[in-house]
Amino acid sequence: MTEKKGTGWFRRADPAAFEQSDAHLQKTLGVKEMLALGVGTIVSTAIFTLPGIVAANHAGAAVTLSFVVAAIVSGLTAFAYAEFASALPFAGSVYSWANVVFGEVFGWIAGWALLAEYFIAVAFVASGWSANFKQFLSNFDLALPKALNGSFAAGNGGVIDLFSLLAVLIVATLLWKGTNSTAKVENTLVVLKVLVILIFIFVGMTAIHPANYSHFIPAHKAGTTFGGWQGISAGASQIFLAYIGFDSIAANSAEAKNPQKTMPRGIIGSLIIATVLFVSVSLVMVGMFHYTQYANNAAPAAWALEHSGHPWVSNLLSVVALAGMFTAIIGMMLAGSRLIYAFGRDGLLPKFLGDVNGKGLPNNALLVLTVIAVLVGSVFSFNELAGLISAGTLIAFMMVSLGVYALRPREGKDLPVPGFKMPFYPVLPALGFLGALYIFWSLDIEARLYAGGWFILGLIVYAIYGSRHSKLNK
Repeated sequence: MTEKKGTGWFRRADPAAFEQSDAHLQKTLGVKEMLALGVGTIVSTAIFTLPGIVAANHAGAAVTLSFVVAAIVSGLTAFAYAEFASALPFAGSVYSWANVVFGEVFGWIAGWALLAEYFIAVAFVASGWSANFKQFLSNFDLALPKALNGSFAAGNGGVIDLFSLLAVLIVATLLWKGTNSTAKVENTLVVLKVLVILIFIFVGMTAIHPANYSHFIPAHKAGTTFGGWQGISAGASQIFLAYIGFDSIAANSAEAKNPQKTMPRGIIGSLIIATVLFVSVSLVMVGMFHYTQYANNAAPAAWALEHSGHPWVSNLLSVVALAGMFTAIIGMMLAGSRLIYAFGRDGLLPKFLGDVNGKGLPNNALLVLTVIAVLVGSVFSFNELAGLISAGTLIAFMMVSLGVYALRPREGKDLPVPGFKMPFYPVLPALGFLGALYIFWSLDIEARLYAGGWFILGLIVYAIYGSRHSKLNK
């Protein structure tokens, strides 16, 4: 990798070096595959769990507004993502982009933030899959022994969440074989999942009680993040864990066919589809039962159908949802492994992480992601995971929004002209940054503290190892 500008930690990468390094990755993903990857990742465990969690803990029946707020801020950032992915289709997404336009240390900060997201997100989605599977088995009076029924962090006498572990291992095995076969499985599962979401919406509409929408925005409880605008914005901040799906598309742009067209269509198209589904499901769910009944319920959609007199549909939803949730684990693990690969490729983490096998697959990075995700799932409970995911996503959103100001002047000069440009420049990038910043400060203090601790650890790792082994700084 050659130096572009700047000195020391602030040297900027030569995009030609990234292009050369990623040349061995197989370009097998088209618009259809990117849409499936995006929708499959965004509309993941979140659509069957978050409406209930956010309604009970933060927004009440106004959970729908939380999804809308999150979608608006995400939509602004999606335009920036689309321009970057079209101009710089490299593995690592925001990490690689910030490396080119800002310098290596900024790329490291963005990538390090996203790395935490993928570790946590894989564990969270697998935990949600496990919760829904156990809900399904309970309909037949089947249950695992307590020791295998949850992580020791959950405090319910569990030692390990066996089903969560199995979900991660199944997806890791599938990805080990390659992206082409995985994409075919992803496409099929996404179609099934969207169908079952539509079934939930139409069946759930028959069980809506309008009284549940009264006091749509509950009064704010002083000293908490429940109710009022505070509750809506706190709910939106938690919902951002779903929209990390944008990055799961961008992280795989090096494996896209015709990325100048494929990436913008995949990113923006998946956002539109996902937002419509999220808003519809949350509106139906809080209409079926009062939001207080979803407290501490990790499988609210299946529970709502079962308790509204539709056990058969509940079982159908559980079966297809269980299969469909694998799409999110696939997306998270695919993107996370490519990010770790990019770190190894550039020398910021041990070189073996940037190695690929004979089929051009970064399976060393995939193995490390699998192990760490399993460990994270053992240390944190389901609700803790839900609250911790969004911080890194928002940091990446802020950086990519500001990055448009550094990218645009170089397009058509030392960087390619993208197939898509963010509209209403320079206003929208600023709005995207401010929106993400506002949501970040709406996070729970615990999530911000964890993010700060992870950020400090990242700078230490970069100072001790990354800066000394970086190919750019050599």
